Amino acid sequence: MRKTALVIIAFLLVFTSCQQAQKEETNTKNSEKMNSTEDKYTFQLSDNVRRQKVTFKNRYGITLTGDLYTPKNTDSKTLPAIAVSGPYGAVKEQASGLYGNQMAGRGFVVLAFDPSYTGESSGEPRNLASPEIFTEDFSAAVDFLGIQENVDRNKIGIIGICGFGGFALNAAAVDKRVKAVVTTSMYDMSRVTSKGYFDATTPEQRTKTLEELGEQRWKDAESGTFAHGQNGLPSEIKGDEPQFVKDYFDYYKTDRGFHERSINSNGAWTITTPISLMNMPIMTYIKEIAPRPMLLIAGENAHSRYFSEDAYKAASEPKELMIIPNAVHVDLYDKVDVIPFDKLEKLFTDNL
Repeated sequence: MRKTALVIIAFLLVFTSCQQAQKEETNTKNSEKMNSTEDKYTFQLSDNVRRQKVTFKNRYGITLTGDLYTPKNTDSKTLPAIAVSGPYGAVKEQASGLYGNQMAGRGFVVLAFDPSYTGESSGEPRNLASPEIFTEDFSAAVDFLGIQENVDRNKIGIIGICGFGGFALNAAAVDKRVKAVVTTSMYDMSRVTSKGYFDATTPEQRTKTLEELGEQRWKDAESGTFAHGQNGLPSEIKGDEPQFVKDYFDYYKTDRGFHERSINSNGAWTITTPISLMNMPIMTYIKEIAPRPMLLIAGENAHSRYFSEDAYKAASEPKELMIIPNAVHVDLYDKVDVIPFDKLEKLFTDNL
């Protein structure tokens, strides 16, 4: 287990902190093949759902771009609504849009949005992550939904996928307008960045990483730019990678889920991105989500499963942990026969 944890930690450091590598020719060809248009979606829009591109601002003045999914056939003047984002490093044309499409088909108005600094949303420098601002983005989405004429502002929930599961829980804790929260394949990005997978990072390793990040800040200051790291995923799989890397590759680097604006498919985070994540635990107030309901969904074989299990232990009732048999982390991104949409529909119908 310790050897596996160290391999995973090494991958995480490469994912966030290495210097920019040149794109390989094979990666470029794959990108051209899989992106005939910038607006390529990784799923088919339902015939019963409308999709409209929208923009709105968060509390920091950053303009967010999202897709608003609305059911076509409804007699109701106002509907319950859901804001959804994630995974960490993904865009709205990927998993969050798929969730929006599915839930709109079940009678909800759904806003799937690109977080600040990523995708089509604004914010400079590009590909920067912030636990505070990513949490704020969910509240800004609630702001937007609450002023739509066809939305009942007293019936708004949120869904966070992967790393945005943690930010969704943080947002639900502080924003009492959120009436229910669901996470799938949840990551606590502050925990994993600070402590590594399975909390295996030693205090000495943490100190060394922070020292290196401090040195990088001087380099950025001298150059006047914010350097980006190496792409988190390889351009090809050799076969000796950890299984979770193979799973990520299968989603982000193939026709299944590739999108040119997705950081995980085609980009890299700024090297100094880990700084705030390492210093701001986002699960501190998870108990304050109660008495509003929480549903945490994870795959039985997901490497990230322990994040959901630990969040469940830390939270107060009402709460539910749902483990999907035989599923891995990325199965809950796009496999509509695996993602328990009936369960999501019931939770939001009962509590919104």
